[in-house]
Amino acid sequence: MDTVIAIVIVVATVLGMELVAWSSHKYVMHGFGWNWHRDHHERHDGFFEKNDLYALVGAALSISMFAIGSPLILGARAWWPGTWIGLGVLAYGVIYTLVHDGLVHQRWFRYVPRGGYAKRLVQAHKLHHATQGKEGGVSFGFVFARDPAVLKQELKQQRDRGIAVLREAVE
Repeated sequence: MDTVIAIVIVVATVLGMELVAWSSHKYVMHGFGWNWHRDHHERHDGFFEKNDLYALVGAALSISMFAIGSPLILGARAWWPGTWIGLGVLAYGVIYTLVHDGLVHQRWFRYVPRGGYAKRLVQAHKLHHATQGKEGGVSFGFVFARDPAVLKQELKQQRDRGIAVLREAVE
């Protein structure tokens, strides 16, 4: 039974991290944390971006949860779910690295999906990058992507209301 509970905690944490990532992307990265995130939306020559500092924040969260769950560190005061939450945060970080940095931005490998959900993820994220600056935008999640046609409509509405400045025509 403990194994089933641990698996449920890890899976729930991975799913919950998408909500955390969406919220932090929309309200932190495109808000007061724009200074770190800006270079992710601009062309640059270097391999690393300031935006990569957010990965360190995620790593710190995961490591902290492992520490909170570790009897070796906290002894009898250890909180056993912490280990499994830390593992879920780590798993989300790996998924993020493979999907966002690898598949979408092709930092680790070259693969252009021709169809299916992988193509939808790439299209949705390209639409996220269709705006100039931190205002407006769509598709702030990293693993779950809405229909690109709906996202295009939202971008057009933002442009028409003066909320977002688009880099290129979104047709």
